[in-house]
Amino acid sequence: MTKVTEEVRDSVREHPGRQERRRFMLGKYEIIAQPIPGSAHMLRYTVFVGGRRIGATASVPTESDCRYLERPPVVPPLKPFQVFYRPGRPKKGATPHANAETHQAVPREDIPAGISIPEPRRGEDG
Repeated sequence: MTKVTEEVRDSVREHPGRQERRRFMLGKYEIIAQPIPGSAHMLRYTVFVGGRRIGATASVPTESDCRYLERPPVVPPLKPFQVFYRPGRPKKGATPHANAETHQAVPREDIPAGISIPEPRRGEDG
C-alpha cells in the first residue's frame, strides 16, 4: 500500500475535528449536543427538563422551541371526510338531463327513403 492511502485511512479512523458531547442550559431546559452518527458536522440537540427528555432537534433550539417541545399545541381530533354537496352529480332517481350537444341515434326504420347507409367495412386481413 502507498503511504497516501495509509494516511487517509488513519485520518478516517481518528475523525479529526469531530466534536464531542456538549452540555449547556437554556433557561430551565438542559440541552445536550452530540454528533449525529454518520454525519461529519451535524449535531443532535436533545432537550431535557427536570431530568426528563422532551425531544430533540437538529439545529440549536431557542427557548421557544423548548417550550413547544414541552407543551405542543392541542390538535383537534380528525373528522371523517363527508361530502354533502357534489356539484354536477345528479341525485338518485333524477331524470337524465337532455343536453343539446348529445346526439341520439336514429333507428334504421326512421331514416327517410333514398338515403344510403354505408355498410361497415371489413378488414382485409381476414
